[in-house]
Amino acid sequence: MSGSGQAPGLFITWVKCFKLMRLFFFPKDLPGFYFDPEKNRYFRLLPGHNNCNPLTKESIQYKKMEGRRLQLLDQEDKQKKKVTRMGFNMSSILQKKQLGFLNITSYCRLSHELRVSCMERKKVEIQSSDPSALSSDRFNFILADTSSDRLFTVNDVKIGGSKYGIIDLQGLKVPTFKVHMHENLYFTNRKVNSVCWASLNHLDSHILLCLMGLAGTPGCATLLPASLFASNHQAGTDRPGMLCSFRIPGAWSCAWSLNVQASNCFSTGLSRRVLLTNVVTGHRQSYGTNTDVLAQQFVVSTPLLFNGCRSGEIFAIDLRSPSQGRSWKATRLFHHTAVTSVRILQEEHYVMASDMAGKIKLWDLRTIQCVRQYEGHVNEYAYLPLHVHEEEGILVAVGQDCYTRIWSLHDTHLLRTIPSPYPTSKADIPSVAFSSRLGGLRGAPGLLMAVRQDLYCFSYSYLEEG
Repeated sequence: MSGSGQAPGLFITWVKCFKLMRLFFFPKDLPGFYFDPEKNRYFRLLPGHNNCNPLTKESIQYKKMEGRRLQLLDQEDKQKKKVTRMGFNMSSILQKKQLGFLNITSYCRLSHELRVSCMERKKVEIQSSDPSALSSDRFNFILADTSSDRLFTVNDVKIGGSKYGIIDLQGLKVPTFKVHMHENLYFTNRKVNSVCWASLNHLDSHILLCLMGLAGTPGCATLLPASLFASNHQAGTDRPGMLCSFRIPGAWSCAWSLNVQASNCFSTGLSRRVLLTNVVTGHRQSYGTNTDVLAQQFVVSTPLLFNGCRSGEIFAIDLRSPSQGRSWKATRLFHHTAVTSVRILQEEHYVMASDMAGKIKLWDLRTIQCVRQYEGHVNEYAYLPLHVHEEEGILVAVGQDCYTRIWSLHDTHLLRTIPSPYPTSKADIPSVAFSSRLGGLRGAPGLLMAVRQDLYCFSYSYLEEG
């Protein structure tokens, strides 16, 4: 009887010891406490409004993220040669090509991936007629033109509002990275929601901007001639373009049409409506939707306009169909959350889309199926674009965590993750532009990154093939 009476007590004692051992050797989150692995102990989480130096979950998470960012930055600076795929370097790729294991297409793709992984960060010197503004005005976003010899910029100015500029990239050459910022007197105190290059007089002759309304003033879409910005390489060759503005309710997105059946037209994505406007005639056509249209792109060969919506729907508008009824919806795809970017691939059989859950999907328009998904992108609520470069076979996107990620279009492999030069912040998400010809036809391949007042160039480094 005494043995049976001691057994429950011993069992309870053993359970308590096990719990203590598990707590010591396998720490886990406890409500109201934080475990510091360096000090090997728990600390009480304090409310942020009662302490001058509170220990909160947000501050702990930020400390971890900042430590990881600094570590990656240090690796970026020290590690000149990186590996995108196990067992692949320039020597092995060249050897496999010589032995016949790689065709020319695969060889070029893998060689390009290696060069992308070895891009080195260099700060770009920006020259301007107003150097004081360069030290105070922050980059909001940048947008390269078709030939990648100009960069349109929207900068947040210190006194409030935004101003515009065009950076001439023709001077962007190794080893000195110098560019010139051409500005004008145009200034707005409205929020710039969306921007795209427009081809009215000739290719990329204008910039289309969508501005939000302010204090009873309606929003507008403005066509700003690129010729308004003084530029040496355009002097005497570019006639002044047409400057015009269209009153439009708050637009979330815009796109310019290069399709001959919808020439001189642009589209704006509004709340529950898509508005197609002809710049020359002023004619408008409206298509009703049940949700906000956050992303748009025209198809070049066929008169279709693809739209990404807050509801997660992606649909194509057949511009040949009347706007009444539902017959104008040519294609319908669905994400689970708001779609922030849509990109049509060159063959026009595929569309790439990203959403506010961080999902990036490649859709086959012939089968209406998702055929590829690119993992690692981070987004919760931000309006973040995609940059698809089929010639180089890569996909570039900046996440809400301020990391720039580069994937292989071919097989979704994550090739590189680039940390921001500055601490992670909602106000400091980098804006990027990639091109195989930065500065025009004779330019060098690389990535441009604008963050705060700085512009960085990640240029290709030389890879030995021996």
